[in-house]
Amino acid sequence: MSEAIGKVGKGAFVIGLIIAVIAGIFGASTGWIPLALVILGLIVGFLNITEEEVNNFLIAAIALILVGTIGGGLGTIPTIGEYLAAIVANIAVFVVPAALVVSLKAVWSLEKD
Repeated sequence: MSEAIGKVGKGAFVIGLIIAVIAGIFGASTGWIPLALVILGLIVGFLNITEEEVNNFLIAAIALILVGTIGGGLGTIPTIGEYLAAIVANIAVFVVPAALVVSLKAVWSLEKD
């Protein structure tokens, strides 16, 4: 992978996390934000995850997606719970497309073998 492509992937990851956190704090999880998170997640899935990182990434993605979608009672934590639940939900929106791309790449790789 070229250095420029690696920088784009890393930048997409950092920007996606920043957007997810800021949107969660300020309660702005509508409009362009989910679309931006999905696009950044796709970029991360295509550019960041190497074949050696697939298993670890998918395990982490499953955990984040479950926590983000189920919530696990995060909203009940006094003072910060609602913010934390919104942040994790936004991170799940960011991670889902990346996990989809990485899992499809993994299936494709298995099929080729």
